[in-house]
Amino acid sequence: MKDINYILEMIPHRYPFLLVDRIIDKKNKKEIKTLKNVTINEPFFSGHFPNKPIMPGVLILESMAQSACLIILDFIENPENHLVYLSKVNNFRIHSNVIPGDQIIIDSKVVNEKLNSFKFESTCHVNDKLVAKAEFLASMVER
Repeated sequence: MKDINYILEMIPHRYPFLLVDRIIDKKNKKEIKTLKNVTINEPFFSGHFPNKPIMPGVLILESMAQSACLIILDFIENPENHLVYLSKVNNFRIHSNVIPGDQIIIDSKVVNEKLNSFKFESTCHVNDKLVAKAEFLASMVER
């Protein structure tokens, strides 16, 4: 298990846009399980929505993309010299709302790789319930 300090070394995202809090498990060079703690202090909850806070779906997708980024950067030389960009999203679907107090468990895996382009499948669960899933592409470039 790797903590937030490791994540901060690996990816450039920072508050309020850092959407992964911990790496729970990394089975190999192709799969990762991460965690995002969702709190009422998240800045997006003040407007999405007042009196009924729901995490925006696009930020759930971003948490998936950041998790996937950690798969790639953890196994290359000099990860600080590379960035990973989300390049295409396929079949993103939200199955349930994410609200303050939830812990999102994000499972991401590489399903195809060609040069510096990667295809991922990712799911998000809260209390073992599927809340979102997606397929997406990301590209790695030098900084």
